[in-house]
Amino acid sequence: MAAAAAAVVFDAEVLSREERIPAQFVWSAQERAPADGVEEIAIPVVDLGGFLRRGDGELPGGVAEACERHGFFQVVNHGVRAALLADAYRCLDAFYARPLADKQRAQRRPGESHGYASSFTGRFRCCLPWKETLSFNCPAAAAGNERTGAVVDYFVDVLGEDYRHMGYLQSCQNPCIYSHSVRTCYKGARIETHACREVYQGYCDEMARLALDVTEVLAAALGLRRGALRGVFAGGDSIMRLNHYPACRQPHLTLGTGPHRDPTSLTLLHQDDVGGLQVRDGDGAWRAVRPRADAFVVNIGDTFAALTDGRHASCLHRAVVSGDRARRSLAFFLNPPLERVVRPPDALLLQLEKGRRPRAFPDFTWREFLEFTQKHYRSDASTMDAFVSWIATGGRAGDGHGGQEGK
Repeated sequence: MAAAAAAVVFDAEVLSREERIPAQFVWSAQERAPADGVEEIAIPVVDLGGFLRRGDGELPGGVAEACERHGFFQVVNHGVRAALLADAYRCLDAFYARPLADKQRAQRRPGESHGYASSFTGRFRCCLPWKETLSFNCPAAAAGNERTGAVVDYFVDVLGEDYRHMGYLQSCQNPCIYSHSVRTCYKGARIETHACREVYQGYCDEMARLALDVTEVLAAALGLRRGALRGVFAGGDSIMRLNHYPACRQPHLTLGTGPHRDPTSLTLLHQDDVGGLQVRDGDGAWRAVRPRADAFVVNIGDTFAALTDGRHASCLHRAVVSGDRARRSLAFFLNPPLERVVRPPDALLLQLEKGRRPRAFPDFTWREFLEFTQKHYRSDASTMDAFVSWIATGGRAGDGHGGQEGK
C-alpha cells in the first residue's frame, strides 16, 4: 500500500482555519464537484412502518426501479426516536471536540476497518478526503443474539477507563466533555449528563433492527417472500461510523469523500442539515441529496449487489464539504458474518437458470472482500470489478488506487 509522499497531519481544528489547503487534499477537476453545485435528485421514499404493517409486499412507485438504476432511496416512519439521533450527534460532537492526540488513542491500525482515521493520511499519498472518522464494530446488534455491551467495551478498551464515565452535557451550547470528576458546564451549573458509550450502543442496536427491516423492502423489490433476506445477515459483522467533515476555506478544490461504492451490503445514513451527499443517478449525472431530519438514506453496496447477482445496483456517491460549517453524518453498514458465503438466494438462482444467464459474480466470503478493501485496494467506483479480477487471478494483485472509502 502506498504511503504518503510527504508528512501531513489532518488536524481538523488547524486545517479548517487554513486559507490554502495542502496539495494532498486537492482532487482533480474531473473528480471534484462543480463550485456552483448540482441539481437535487428526486428521491423515492418508503413509509417503512406502513409497509411492514400491511405485509402485502407492495412498494411505493419508483422504489424497485431505483434499486435497479442507482441503488438509492429513503425511509421514513422508521421507528428511530429523534431524541436518540440528537444524542448520537451530541456524542459525535463531543468526541471530535477532543484534541487530536486524544482521538488518536483510538487510531485505526493498518488492515483494520475500525478505529479513528484522520483522513487516511498514513495510507494514501494523494486525493485525500477532507474528513475524520471513527468506526467500530457492532457484533451484538446485527447478530440478533443476547450479547450486549460490545460497543461500550470497545470505547473503554481503546480510549481508556476514563471513557467509561465520559459523555456530553445536555444544556451547553457547545459540546462539552465531562468525566467522573467534572460534571459541570463552564458556568459551573450542575446539569444532566449522558454517557456516550451507552448512546452508541443503543444507536447501533436500533440501526441493526432498522437495517433488517429495510431488507424486507429489498426482498419485495426482488419479488422474494417476506423475510427471505434476514437470515443472510444473522450473526453479522456490521460497522458503525461517525463522520466529521470540518469546514474548508477552499471547498471547491477538495472532497469530503471521493466517488465510490460502499463495499458493504447496506448503508443507513443520517446526515445533518449542512448536507453534502451527492449520488450519481441512472442517467450518469451527479445529484444532491437534500438533508431530511426524519429520514434515513439507504445505499445499496457492492456486497448486496453481488447477493442479487446484479439485479440491484451498488450506489455510486460522494460527499462535498462546506466553506464555513462542519458537516456530520452517522453511517451504519449492515454486513453478513465474516465467513458467510455471498451468493444469491435459491429463488434468484432459479430465475437465473430459467433465463439461461450466467452468474455475474463469483461466490466469496465477506471476510475476503473486506480484507481486499483494507489491504489491497482503495474503495472507489470499481472496487467490485477489481475484486472479481483479483479472485480470477488467484488473489494476486497490486496495491489499489482510485476514489475514497467512507461517506
